[in-house]
Parts: sequence; structure tokens; C-alpha cells
Amino acid sequence: MDKHNSLRGAGMVLLAAVIWGTTGTAQTLAPAGFSSYWVGALRLVVATVFFAGWAAFLPGTAAAGTSHGSAEASKKPALLLTLGAGAFMAVFNLAFFAGISKAGIATGTAVAIGSGPIWAGLLQALTTGRMPPAGWWAGTLCAVAGGALMVLGQGGTATAAGTGVALCLLAGLCYAGYALCSKSLVRVASTTWATLGVFGAAALLALPAAFVISGAPSSAPAGWWVVLYLGVVATGIAYMLFARALRHIAGATGVTLALGEPVTAFALAVLVVGERPRAIAFLGLALVLAGLAIVVWREVRGAASEETATPASGGRAVAG
Repeated sequence: MDKHNSLRGAGMVLLAAVIWGTTGTAQTLAPAGFSSYWVGALRLVVATVFFAGWAAFLPGTAAAGTSHGSAEASKKPALLLTLGAGAFMAVFNLAFFAGISKAGIATGTAVAIGSGPIWAGLLQALTTGRMPPAGWWAGTLCAVAGGALMVLGQGGTATAAGTGVALCLLAGLCYAGYALCSKSLVRVASTTWATLGVFGAAALLALPAAFVISGAPSSAPAGWWVVLYLGVVATGIAYMLFARALRHIAGATGVTLALGEPVTAFALAVLVVGERPRAIAFLGLALVLAGLAIVVWREVRGAASEETATPASGGRAVAG
């Protein structure tokens, strides 16, 4: 994997993060009676339809560089990875939307998105036996600290309902699990079919869970427009970008770069909503941007080092 592909992968994740940054604001437009559990479950259904349409109308569904024999051999692990990533995504959606409804958008998003990279680094070390390098940790911790300062500077509080914080921590863990499963999945399956399988499985798991927790959904038409936007744009397009990026960068790096999401939310709050954050929020913004720059630099440097050491190799370790 060369440094140019790593830069391209990082750019795709950052673009996805910009789109994800509109999620919390979009949810506030849903009617008050529309359950947050149904918002999370139904956006998975809409996203699955989006991915199915993508797979049906676009060619090139075979995994790049995968022969028929190797494709047959990879079916079992691909199925397990799809189910695992789907389960993580289902729980992430339910926990995230319920968590931010209890803890507040600013605090809930900071906890969920901020804890994700830490979970990803620990899970990567657990599953691969290789801890992400010091540069990755430095950039990640810098960005996470910056995200916390942005919340405080926008009027958020350091404390929130215990249930909401717990749900957001669970969301961060599941997001990290989804990213690492997807990183392995896109090695043995095409991005389009992998994403369709993951979100189809997630929707099948999330729908009955939402019904058990919240009963049947009911909402004004405005609520369904919010779900449509979340499903097609904030989930379909954004997660397609993220899945394709995982072909070029480490899973833990992808989770850290998703910290570009609160940067987008911050910009929308200032430029569109007209909020006036305190100076500490702008310090947090600078720390997030610096942390993301460090992580991208470390990823590109690692790719360049591998390219120099093994110029004929087409593979890459999941080491960040």
C-alpha cells in the first residue's frame, strides 16, 4: 500500500466525517414523539435499500484481486465478519441515538465519538497482538482532548445522565468493533456487497429491538424525511466512503479520523445556528485538527516505510 492510497483513504474518511457531522442536527428536526430507537433502526433500513440499489445498478461486484478459488475459501470468514459487523452496527445505532437523547447532542457525541478511537486501539491490540504506534496514540489523545474542550466551550457540561453516558460509551465500543470487522471484511469481499451485507444484518437486528423497546413507530411526515436523509446521505453515502477507505488505511486510523465529525458540527453551530462558543472551544478545535494531522502523517509515513521496505508487496498490516 503506497502513501498516495493512504492519503486518499484518509480523505475519504474525513469526507464521511463531514457528512456524519450533520447527524445530530438532523435528529433534532425529527418530531418529539419519534423514538430515537426507531430513528436509529429505520436509517439502517433506508441505508440497506440504498446499498442494494448501488449493488444492482453498478458493475464490478467481485472483490478486487480475488480468484474464484480464494473467493470460495473466504465465504465462511466473510459471513462471520458480516454478521459481527452487522451486530456492532445495530447496537451502535440504537445506543448512539438513545444516548445522545439522554446525555444531549454535544456531550453524547463527544463521549461516543471520543471513546471510539480508544476502544479501536485496544481492540486492535487485542485481536492482532500489535498495539498502534506511539504517533497514532499521540494524535488520537490530542484529538479526543480537543473534542472534550469543544464540548465545554460550546456550553456542554462535563457531567450527564449516567445512562446516557453508558449508552454512548457502548456506542463507541460498537463503532470500533464495526470498523475493525469491516477492515477485515473488505479484504475478502467487494466493498459494495460487504456494506450491503453488514447493513442488511444490522437492520434485521435493530428493527425488532426498536419495536420491543419503543413499540410501533408513529411520526409526522417530517420525521420520515429526517430518516430518509439519515439513511441515504449520513449513512449510505458516508459509510460507503468509509468502507472503501478501509482498503487503504488501518481500522484504528479510520475510527480516529472520524473525529472530524465534531469539527463539522462545531462549524455548523457557528456558521449556521449562530452560536458563539467560548475561546476554549476554539482551542479544542485546534487540538482536534492537530491530532488528525498527526494521525494522517503517521499513516502516510507507515505506508511509505512499508513501500520502501517491500516494494513488490501488495499487502499491508493492520497496525495503524
